[in-house]
Amino acid sequence: MLAVLAAATLAPAQEAGGPTLTLDDAVKLALGRNKDLKVVSYDRGISRALLLVARGRFDPAIVANRSAVDQPEQLTPGFAEVYDIKQDIYSLGLGGQTPIGTTYSISASITNYRYSYAPGNNYLTFSGFQVTQPLLKGFGLGANLENVRIAKANRAISDLQYQQSAIDTVTNVVLAYSNLQLAHDVLDAARRSRDAAQSLLEANEKEYKVGAISRSDVTTARFNVASQQEAILVAERTVRDRQNQLRELIGDEVFLEDEPLFTLVAMQVPEVSVNLRADLSKALALRPDYLQARLGIAKNRAVEVAARNGILPEVDFVGAYGYNGLGSTLSASRAMVEARDNPSYTAGLQVTIPLAFAVGRGNLRAARLQRQQSEEDLKRLEADIAVNVANAAGQIDTTRKRVVADREAYALAKQALEAEEKKKLVGTSTTLAVVQQQQFVSTQEVNVSIAVASERQAVAIYDQQLGTTLERYHINLASE
Repeated sequence: MLAVLAAATLAPAQEAGGPTLTLDDAVKLALGRNKDLKVVSYDRGISRALLLVARGRFDPAIVANRSAVDQPEQLTPGFAEVYDIKQDIYSLGLGGQTPIGTTYSISASITNYRYSYAPGNNYLTFSGFQVTQPLLKGFGLGANLENVRIAKANRAISDLQYQQSAIDTVTNVVLAYSNLQLAHDVLDAARRSRDAAQSLLEANEKEYKVGAISRSDVTTARFNVASQQEAILVAERTVRDRQNQLRELIGDEVFLEDEPLFTLVAMQVPEVSVNLRADLSKALALRPDYLQARLGIAKNRAVEVAARNGILPEVDFVGAYGYNGLGSTLSASRAMVEARDNPSYTAGLQVTIPLAFAVGRGNLRAARLQRQQSEEDLKRLEADIAVNVANAAGQIDTTRKRVVADREAYALAKQALEAEEKKKLVGTSTTLAVVQQQQFVSTQEVNVSIAVASERQAVAIYDQQLGTTLERYHINLASE
């Protein structure tokens, strides 16, 4: 299924914990093992099989026949005497239909007649061809290739659906990996906050022993340590849940609580240059869902062309030409055919004109409306894509600014904490004030992690909206 990618294996961890998993490894594993993607991949084979069926309508077929007839018949009308006529019939032919509607048959036949009133064999042989050519209804490629054109469009649509599913899968892996990295960052921040609270408690206990602070300062610090434990428990649970989400995407099936946690390699935010006009054009050229919608219009046009042909009256030319032979022996009869002694032909027109054309007119009206509906739906999709691309571009700009603002706020919060700790050492601040500043620092550190994760995810969503996700990760989906 994949021309380039093979199933990735996880490298041994370089530190305590589970195996190391890079984002590239996760993407490769998902492309090879993701269950949703595997389900969608079957549609490609199915669509190709159905195209084979549609094309097979024009395959010639060999038709062989062997039959025996025993038919009682009155030799002379009005007389009671009945005689038997026995026939042994053998025929072999090649027939089929062409894409312009012609049906044809090239055949040879032998019929052995035996009469009860006249012993002996009578061989009638024939060799020739027969054609029926529609001149109005049923004539032309549009009337006869409807199913082939629809099947070809469905084949292309199945490839695009698989491509869209791959894009969605890769995007979901990027988001899940980013969320897992964010969960680890939040857990680390919670542990650092707990360690800072513990250091403050230990310092307060020492100061209390020498009478520098009151008992309430120690209690406040101890409460601060205890309150940090809940945040750590919640963060640990979030890490496990986020890892399970990622593991499901990469094809894992068993999710145990004692499974080791992945050791992640920090994601880098890809460089993205936003140009809305150019990017919108790129989205319309690359997005699989938009290309599917265009193919849907092509399918509806094929149906409309066939329906337009269907309102015409049936005027069919029927013709046949061949040679006959008749003799008491098979060889004599065949010799007459080979000598072309007895040519025969038929030619004529068969006309069928419905009185109301209700079925044809109804089919054409429905086909025209379905085609117009699909064209309007394409315009709606174009507007949706334009909005989504603009929103995704705006998110990149906003998240970049958020990262700058939150990092500045984090730096200032750390400075404020250091200042408050110095004031406490000289007795001009309180334990409660330091605790509050510690909480501000912890909150701002988490905000920085969230902003960075949002920027990573904004780029992933932007790639998805443009249809460039596979290009971003150098993924080539091989055609079947």
